[in-house]
Amino acid sequence: MRKLFIVTLLLSFSSIIAQKTANTSIGENEKLVYTVSYNMSGLLTNLAQVTMQTTRVNTGKSNYLRLKCNAATYSKWDSFFKIRDVYEAYVNPSNLTPYLYKRDINEGGYIKKEKYVYSYKKKTIKATMQKKKEPNTKVLKMNNNTYDVVSTLYHIRNMDIQKAPVGTNQKITILFDRKPQTVYLKLLGKETISTKAMGNKECYKIAVNNNSLKGTNKNIVYLTADGNKVPVLIKFSIPAGTGQLSLTQASGLKN
Repeated sequence: MRKLFIVTLLLSFSSIIAQKTANTSIGENEKLVYTVSYNMSGLLTNLAQVTMQTTRVNTGKSNYLRLKCNAATYSKWDSFFKIRDVYEAYVNPSNLTPYLYKRDINEGGYIKKEKYVYSYKKKTIKATMQKKKEPNTKVLKMNNNTYDVVSTLYHIRNMDIQKAPVGTNQKITILFDRKPQTVYLKLLGKETISTKAMGNKECYKIAVNNNSLKGTNKNIVYLTADGNKVPVLIKFSIPAGTGQLSLTQASGLKN
């Protein structure tokens, strides 16, 4: 159960490989809110809320776009399994290139902090992890398409997915827990999805396959087939069960 939200994030943040192109899809004051539902005894039960927000940050030397994701179980479920997670990435506002990633999780009393600092000059990532003991730091090699889970999602949304033919297969690698995660994905086509936040929307239907996930083409991400490419629905199937993330609020969209 502790890894439920982690695996769900990998599902939603792992679709089509990103390229460093001009940012045409992500606004500076965007807010997306999702309800996380889990299949319990054959019924989808709402367990948690995920909020994703973007804000402009000026440090005096540089400007960044902060991509922040909060996850929290609803209070009535806290006694069963309490989740309070925060994920953040600081990226270049113009092309979404990541410079800093932070992760602070508290899941059922399991606490862990993580930070990545990207160095494009050295082609390395300084990756620090802390649980109960002192922080442990590793220096990892970085290739041209190395991303954390948060910056990956926003890069995906900025891609020209409409140019990819149906049936396109692709493999990408995402750094998670300071380890590379290989994800296989497939563009299945388009489907109209009914959403609480945006009504009926034509969406790209993308299957995500990974060794940690269950079944082939059972984990699906639906991105609106427009300039924003908003993830409106995410269906996941993991060894512990099935569930979904459904978009309930959307504001501050760029297009």
